Amino acid sequence: MRIQIARQNKAVHMRATNEDGASVDMDGTTAIGGENKGLRPMQMLLAALGGCSTIDIVTILNKQRQPLEDISVTIDGEREPNVEPSLFQDIDVHFTLKGNLDEDKVRKAVDLSMQKYCSVAKTLEKTATITYGFTIVEEPATAGS
Repeated sequence: MRIQIARQNKAVHMRATNEDGASVDMDGTTAIGGENKGLRPMQMLLAALGGCSTIDIVTILNKQRQPLEDISVTIDGEREPNVEPSLFQDIDVHFTLKGNLDEDKVRKAVDLSMQKYCSVAKTLEKTATITYGFTIVEEPATAGS
């Protein structure tokens, strides 16, 4: 695995590109000379946690033949105050799943991801307390069903 980082301006706007050519922009806050043209590096960690766990959950639910229509995730992270470096101390992850899903199967998929499979969660849990939960939004029955 390789990531290359290229500076995009004279300040701190950077672009990270992987070996397949996919890229994401990073930048700093205006307080340090950034222009908010991308995610900040610590935000990237939260995004990585959300992406990793969501991929796991979609894969597990597909194997369980669950009719997942959509999934989104909201992640809130709190960092240690008044220290450098300021690591995450608390992270809360909440998944919203759409479809006529079996709640027990969703719970199992979410637990497996967050407790076993998601490498990002396993990395972050070494310094942060990670809590998580989910909500299922059921599809309304169609007329004539």
